[in-house]
Order: sequence, then C-alpha cells, then structure tokens
Amino acid sequence: MPSTSSKAARGAPHGFSYSRATFEQLVEDALALARGLGASDAGVEVSEGAGLSVSVRKGEIENVERNRDKSIGVTVYAGQRRGNASTSDFSRAALEQTVRAAWDIARFTAEDPAAGLPEAADLAMGAAATRDLDLFHPWLIDAEQAAAIARRCEGAAFATDPRITNSEGAGVSAQQSHFFAGNSRGFRGGYASSRHSLSVAPIAKLPGKGGDDMQRDAWYSSMRAPEDLAAPEAVGRYAAERALSRLRSRKITTCEVPVLFESSLASGLLGAYVQATSGGALYRKSSFLLDSLGQRVLPAHIDIAEDPHIPRAKASAPFDDEGVATYARDVVSAGVVQGYFLTTYSARKLGLHTTGSAGGSQNLKLTSRLTQPADDLDAMLRKLDRGLFAIELMGQGINYVTGDYSRGAAGFWVEGGRIAYPVHEITIAGNLRDMFKAISAVGADAYTMGTRTIGSVLIERMKVAGA
Repeated sequence: MPSTSSKAARGAPHGFSYSRATFEQLVEDALALARGLGASDAGVEVSEGAGLSVSVRKGEIENVERNRDKSIGVTVYAGQRRGNASTSDFSRAALEQTVRAAWDIARFTAEDPAAGLPEAADLAMGAAATRDLDLFHPWLIDAEQAAAIARRCEGAAFATDPRITNSEGAGVSAQQSHFFAGNSRGFRGGYASSRHSLSVAPIAKLPGKGGDDMQRDAWYSSMRAPEDLAAPEAVGRYAAERALSRLRSRKITTCEVPVLFESSLASGLLGAYVQATSGGALYRKSSFLLDSLGQRVLPAHIDIAEDPHIPRAKASAPFDDEGVATYARDVVSAGVVQGYFLTTYSARKLGLHTTGSAGGSQNLKLTSRLTQPADDLDAMLRKLDRGLFAIELMGQGINYVTGDYSRGAAGFWVEGGRIAYPVHEITIAGNLRDMFKAISAVGADAYTMGTRTIGSVLIERMKVAGA
C-alpha cells in the first residue's frame, strides 16, 4: 500500500484542487475585508477535503463514494461581540458576502466578556506553527483496488471457520484534507493530513441452529499512512475470531463483581474523563468532576499524559483549532488532576488559561505505575479472577452531571482467572467517580483507539444486571 511522503506532498498536495498559495491569499483577503468593515479582530480558515470510500458484502461491491468539499469560515469581532459565517464558494463576491454576514451578526450580538481571539502570546508562531508531524500520506488508490482490499479482508473472515456464514460487509476508506488559517493577531498556519481505514463485520452462526444463536463482531485498522494499516487478512481473521468466541452466549444472574474492560472499551472510560474535565462542562457546571483541579480523582498509581507532537499519530497537531500552540503535559499525575481541557473561551469563563484544547484532546495515554511488561490480557484475566470481561458496550447511559453510569454489555464470564463462557444481554452499572477510584490495574496490552491509548482496565467492583 504505497504512500506519498508528507514533505513532497506539502509542496504540491496530491489530489487537491487548490494550492496552499491560494488558501493563503484567501485568508489575507478575508482579513483585509474584515478590517475594512471596522472589525476589531478576525479569524479565517480555508479548507478542502477529498476521499474515496468503498464497501463490499459477500464479495460484491455495495457502495462506492467519492467526496470532495471545501469551505471558508470567517469569524469577526466587534469588541466582545462575535459573528461567524461560512461559504463553500471561493469567488471574490462570495468572500465579500461572507465577511459582511459575519460582521452583521457580530454587530447585533450581545457582548460576551469571554469572547475574543486567543492572546498573541498563546498563538503558535514561527517554528511552532510549521512543525512537521508527518501527517500527510495520500493513498494512491482507485475504487477497483479498494474493493480488492476489502474483498481480501472479508474473504479472510469467511475462510477462518465454516461457522462464519454471513457478513455485514467490509470497507476501505482513503481520506485527505488540507487547510490554512490566520487571524488579525498575527497567527498564520496550516498543513495537510490524511486518514485511512479498513474494516469488516462478520457474522457467526452455529450449524443446525435457528436464528437465535448468531453473533456479530467487527474490527478495523485506521492510520495516517496506508502502509501502517494492518494486513487485510489479519483484520478479517481477528474479526471472525471475535464473532466465533461469542457463540453459545448465556445470560447470568444479577451480581456485584469485578469488571475488566477490554482495552478498546477502556478508551471510552478515558473519554468520559476528558468530557468531565472539559471547559464547557465545567463552566456550565454540568460535570461530576467540578473543582477537581489539584484533587485526587484516580488512584495514586494512575497517570494520564498528553502529547500532541507524536509523528503520524491520529490527534497530533502543532496548534489547536484556534491557532494556540500545543504542548506535551501531564493531565493527571499520581491520580491528581494537573489540568483541564480548555479552549480560550472556556478558560476565560473559568478564570484559567487555555490548554490548547480547541478541537479536543490530543494523543492521550493512561498508564499505571503498577503495570509490568508481563501484564498481558491473560495476566489481567488472572487478576480479575472471578467476574466479567467486557468486550462490547451498548447505549449512551452516562450522566455527566452525577457520574451515573449504566451500559448494555456483552463479554465473557471469568472463573479462576480463565474465560468460562460468553455472556450477553447484561447491563453494567456504577458511578464514574467511584469507578475511577476503583481502578486496580491497567494492562500492558495498550491499544490506541482514536485519540486515546490505554490498556485493559480492571475495576474492583460494579453491578452486573442479568436475568
């Protein structure tokens, strides 16, 4: 799966209709128009995206989609009044209309003491704005080639075992975009990036059974560079093995037991922590972790670090969506909250300082000081001893105001540190504040799910509702 290097692509971005120079000029023109109307400050972003998505099912092509979009977003300020407008038309007339629309909105909007561009000292300037994080690797692939890769993936799932009788399909996606942004306080910056993926969802069924004992599971691989994707055959086989392992699932009686979250699910716990310590939730007082800065909310063996500058990583960026320079930091140290996730606006509302988090968290990693290299999944099951190993969660049962947590789940019942049988149609419940404090172990089986890296997580006790 060949790619084009990011440095070569930066000079003449592959597959795009507009050059970096065109974007830079549009930004300058829009800023000049805003100044001419009397705006006290302004920010502009110009972007373009393109991609290909192909899906197959049982070897036959189901969908071929090509996407291409472009946009100019303009934000203007009249003091502490803010207006925003956007367009997909890059003509001069459309640009003038868009800037005028943003200005008209600002003039008739109520003043907000927290509104405004980031302080100049927080903005990425010079080398900080042009840091090369190796994020652009366009995939030179057509629909036929993408379909062939998807067929290999799905075919490997079917070949794993005769009990793989059906499929919800396999898909390949190749996406790329570039942007340039600037504001009236001197920030200028932009870059190209890519993200590609491969996925499959096989269905397993016991022979001679009715439709009652069918199980579905799925797996995927997603990377900046196509050569970093897992082999299609490996993705297909693993997805099939997951579906097969869930056959003969049982219900269990209601109990209170330890719960081990598979690493791919544990990333959701980390995501819940981010949501609860994000500026918007905090200043609206809609979080169960209000006023947690400097407080221990996780066990003393837990650390959370953020590093936006990892080459090729999915959430790497030299600056955030506001142009604020990003930096590596400890979010949690020894269980104690060291910082929130704040934009310029939410920081001002809270009387704090931006953390460069406009656009979300960036390459978070949760680790335990107790984890040993040998703490693989088998070792974590032994630590669980008797309880639930969860591999799938359903529903959105999280109340971020109270921390109450209730999710549908499926997985495996574990006895004596070994998987005994698969279970389904259960609900796991607790309170996130208590769950965070009850993390007793984190596995060495770290997995990166989206923007978060974490191993399997063992929670000492949760309610498991069954039959």
